Amino acid sequence: QVRLVESGGGLVQAGGSLRLSCASSARTSNFGTMAWFRQAPGKERDFVAAITWSGSRTNYADSVKGRFTIARDNAKNALYLQMNSLKPEDTAIYLCAASPPTSPYSEIYPEAYDKWGQGTQVTVSS
Repeated sequence: QVRLVESGGGLVQAGGSLRLSCASSARTSNFGTMAWFRQAPGKERDFVAAITWSGSRTNYADSVKGRFTIARDNAKNALYLQMNSLKPEDTAIYLCAASPPTSPYSEIYPEAYDKWGQGTQVTVSS
């Protein structure tokens, strides 16, 4: 069974930065798209950012464009999310996800992914 484990979350003041990591027990080169989602208590799981197999294309939610950067390193079986200029509204549990090489679903929807981490908490204070 594939395991994805997030790390790097924490408490940070508004304007600060965090770098999240997602370590995979399987080769990420065997995955399709990888992505980050976030979810606040009682809220829907929202798309944050996605990256294709080679990293040649990325996709970001409008709310994080210009502030967050997604990256993957298949040699290290890892996915990253660099978060800068953090805002209180970024507070959520951040989850790492991976899709099969092919999927009938758009990458912005959770249904596209069949592998998920348990999440890491990011809290941004004002």
